[in-house]
Amino acid sequence: MPFSPRSFRRIAGLSLVVAASATLAGCQIPLVTDTSRMNPDVFVQETAPVFYVPPYADPPSNQPPPMPGAIPQKRQLYPSDFHQTYGLPVSNPVHRTMYGVIRDDDHTLPAIPYSRIDARFLRQEVDYRTNEPVGTIVVDTRAHYLYFVQPGGKAIRYGVGLGKAGFAWHGRGVIQRKAKWPRWTPSDEMVARQPNLRQFAASEGGAEPGLNNPLGARALYIFQDGKDTLYRVHGTPDWQSVGKATSSGCVRMLNQDVIDLFDRVPSGTAIVVI
Repeated sequence: MPFSPRSFRRIAGLSLVVAASATLAGCQIPLVTDTSRMNPDVFVQETAPVFYVPPYADPPSNQPPPMPGAIPQKRQLYPSDFHQTYGLPVSNPVHRTMYGVIRDDDHTLPAIPYSRIDARFLRQEVDYRTNEPVGTIVVDTRAHYLYFVQPGGKAIRYGVGLGKAGFAWHGRGVIQRKAKWPRWTPSDEMVARQPNLRQFAASEGGAEPGLNNPLGARALYIFQDGKDTLYRVHGTPDWQSVGKATSSGCVRMLNQDVIDLFDRVPSGTAIVVI
């Protein structure tokens, strides 16, 4: 007697279950340990700085034009087709003011396409209960927020980009130094691995301040027990990295946001990274 299609599907399904059960019964799942993060070559590749790619296109261009003397870039900016469709309207005048074009010293920062950034990571005042005193910076690495504690149970909250797992710094420190349009100098180890960065080494004076500098418009230097931790709160030309784990552990902010924080924070401000 011929099988009906329904009977055939039932028998075929039972056969697959039996076969899968037999396979799993004799299978041992090995414990796999990822040791790649202990490899310095992997570290250098994954934490290479990201640089400004003009202009801010929509969608953004991931292919920087050749620029004489520009800092070489190995990693592309993050492609994204995200468009904000909830929360504050994309034409919110407050955000237009916050993230518009800024002329700062001899530099002009382009407007940030804030409508393409998750609204959670845009600057805003929020309710924030904490035991830290007013004026403290608190970085929540899990949520990718930086809080500047205000009176009355409030805080100014900024979205940040942070270090990949295993590369981030945690603890208590102080902002012992502040810099406008800082220079960037690759470490000796980075220069040894990427000789084309030698022109930006400390002995050469570092990379010139500007839109193409990976430290962005401002840098706040974190010290602990009087020693430089080598970690910074700084601006970034890569606005798409905010809310992601992308760097070697420094705290990245939108350039317009780091300027705002820089103006609020005096040297000696306590910072807690949790």
